[in-house]
Amino acid sequence: MVAPGALEIDAIHQRSFHWADTQKNGEVPSFAKRANDPYSYLPGFGNYLSSEAVPGTLPQGQNSPRQVRFGLYAEQLTGSSFVTPRSAHKTSWVYRMRPAVSHKGFTQIVLNPDYESCFLPVNHKTHVSPTQLAWLPFDIPPASAGAIDFSQGMKTLAGSGDPSLREGLATHVYLCNASMGRKAFVNLDGELLLVPQQGRLNIQTEFGWLYVQPGEICVIQRGIRFTVNLPDGPSRGYMLEIWGSNFELPDLGPIGGYGLANARDFLSPVAYYEIDSSPNYEIVYKVGGKFFSSTQDHSPYDVVAWHGNYVPYKYDLTKFVNIGSISVDHIDPSIFCVLTAKSRDPTASLADFLIFSPRWDVASNTYRPPYYHRNVASELMGLIYGEYGGRSDAFQPGGASFETGMTPHGVAYEEFKAASASVPPEMRISEGAIAFMMESSRAFSIAEYAWTVDKLHFHDASMWDDLVNNFVTHLDEVKRLTAGRWEHGVNVPAAN
Repeated sequence: MVAPGALEIDAIHQRSFHWADTQKNGEVPSFAKRANDPYSYLPGFGNYLSSEAVPGTLPQGQNSPRQVRFGLYAEQLTGSSFVTPRSAHKTSWVYRMRPAVSHKGFTQIVLNPDYESCFLPVNHKTHVSPTQLAWLPFDIPPASAGAIDFSQGMKTLAGSGDPSLREGLATHVYLCNASMGRKAFVNLDGELLLVPQQGRLNIQTEFGWLYVQPGEICVIQRGIRFTVNLPDGPSRGYMLEIWGSNFELPDLGPIGGYGLANARDFLSPVAYYEIDSSPNYEIVYKVGGKFFSSTQDHSPYDVVAWHGNYVPYKYDLTKFVNIGSISVDHIDPSIFCVLTAKSRDPTASLADFLIFSPRWDVASNTYRPPYYHRNVASELMGLIYGEYGGRSDAFQPGGASFETGMTPHGVAYEEFKAASASVPPEMRISEGAIAFMMESSRAFSIAEYAWTVDKLHFHDASMWDDLVNNFVTHLDEVKRLTAGRWEHGVNVPAAN
């Protein structure tokens, strides 16, 4: 029997209602990763993990011995304040052939004019609009444009704040046609959440390898170097970047101990080292939204062993356990939250990453489409694959849509009328599709690239022109029910 190919694995997971459908009802051994994933992983979210590519390398009982085995150097990465409470402390120790400080200095470069990090009012290259915005799928650069790798192909859509404030976020797409090769990227501003939409990402990190496919996400923390290779050729996807916070699992409250994204389903890499002493290995640093280049004569991926909880990870979105109403009404979209990041406001998050994936809808006597609403969140949505009917405009994989906080939105009248008149059956929705939302309590500004790209189109408000006033067709009945209190169409106090 021929093993399924990469594209066939994609099709299997896109057709499945949930990851559990791929387990053959216990007929075959269960597995934690997709069949075409070549790597091993360590499971668990936020766990304190350890890994060694050579057995016996990790020092025991101390972190920085006078002599590390094999002459390795001990190096610490601390992703939180030294005095952060233990429950929130983020740190890792790596044992490597040469420490990261071994390089040839930094040179500022103009790498990516379409990347933006400052969304303060003083930046006149950002824009605001109460109009709903949408973008058709963003074009991946053709071969004729030359080799454009991940670090060069980041395009900013919208965001809030500034990295220097240690409070803010940015949303991006990446559009690239070449692997990074002997080049690494490191974001000194904040954490990156990557959402591939077309093409797999074979990501080498200082902690090991991650194989991230459409339908999966990965998080690479601030200060960790990584290289993105493209096994399928040209690739497109989305990114959520946060400053001053870390992604974490949302609290479950009355849901209990399990549900939504379960901690055991997150996977971190195992230690892998490479010996490469070729000259001019380039490291691209991003600091305060500016780019710098540094070269060194050795690979940054020379870590033989590591331990800690400040480690990249990935998650398969088809493992998400949806929670919903089993009686009436729809629950707020917070039930679709995969990861969240705290803000300085104890009652509102800085960023939430939510998904809308296949699930049952069984709420009876309930209006099924998204109800008309206004809310405080800035909402940027994207589509990984399939069709998603919850948008009020054209919405395609590789595109995006945006609504600023308190902008009203909802479906056209024909959809409202049909949904109000029909008795909805129990049904499976969003089959074969995964859409996501990058949501924030912060007000977003639109970056120059997103404001000027030819994929942008403003929402046509005429779709709501047919929203008729049904109330006036019932005025005779209303007058009978309010007899003595109705005058010229206005409620007036009844006479004594």
